[in-house]
Amino acid sequence: MSEPPRIDPDLVVWATPPQERAGRPALILLHGYGADERDLLALSEHLPDAFAYAAVRAPLAPPWPSPGYSWYPIEGLNGRDPSAVTAAADGLLEWLDAAVDAPSIGLLGFSQGASVALQALRLDPSRIAFVVNLSGYVAPGSLPGDATLTEQKPPVFWGRGTHDDVIPEALVAHTVEWLPAHSDLSGRVYPGMAHSVSQAELADVHAFLSKRLEKPAAS
Repeated sequence: MSEPPRIDPDLVVWATPPQERAGRPALILLHGYGADERDLLALSEHLPDAFAYAAVRAPLAPPWPSPGYSWYPIEGLNGRDPSAVTAAADGLLEWLDAAVDAPSIGLLGFSQGASVALQALRLDPSRIAFVVNLSGYVAPGSLPGDATLTEQKPPVFWGRGTHDDVIPEALVAHTVEWLPAHSDLSGRVYPGMAHSVSQAELADVHAFLSKRLEKPAAS
């Protein structure tokens, strides 16, 4: 098995300065295909400030002349290799282990980034507290953590638009079937929204994240 693509720690941008991260839950932002680490950074301004936010640059570059960076190659609309998604998730987990010291870690990804976030959850359910899946999908196939997820059902938010024609219908259908069986799923399908993020979706994500900050009631 080849080495997973590694994240360059010098290219990670933290919205929260080091002196303010201690004891705060971390939320890691994973951009989509052709974007970079700053693409989702502005989202932190619309989300709960209790989290320490970090935006990560994907380690690969799409073929010229596409701009930005990618988590895994895409060969045509339907060419998404699940093993490449897994390799990207392995690289993400490797960086998390080396660089993030937080009481809990959540992942928020858009498109490719969301798929990598969900794959990381499947690889290491004990490491990832929750996932926000914006216009992404669950990669087909089985992973070692799937059985654990079926039992534990960690929180997952999934938002997508009715006019999103980027993610193949077969992958959307697979995700519709897979997520309810492996997570405590919440989310929404947004009328008229394409492959993007809307203010209504950000409001829903804010509510989802706020619930993750609530302490369980004492028994």
